[in-house]
Parts: sequence; C-alpha cells; structure tokens
Amino acid sequence: MSQATEELQHAVVEQLMAVIGAPDDAAVAESADAAVRALDERLRAEAAA
Repeated sequence: MSQATEELQHAVVEQLMAVIGAPDDAAVAESADAAVRALDERLRAEAAA
C-alpha cells in the first residue's frame, strides 16, 4: 500500500468524523463522498496492478 493510499485513508476517516459532527451539512457530506470515491478509485487501481 502506497503512502498516498494511506493518506487517502486518513482523509476519509477525517471526513467521516466531520459528517458525524455535522450530519445535516450537505457540503461536508459531499466532501466525504469525494474522499471515499478517491480512495475507492485508488484501491481499485492498486488491486488491478
């Protein structure tokens, strides 16, 4: 697992914690969604390599 992947994992955790803190904030939810999608894309690329 690359350093960038680990950084994305930490970003996802931070974003999900933000969602917990502000569950009705659409911007926070969109940011968390983007982080999850970026991590998913990275993990799929690593699995295919």
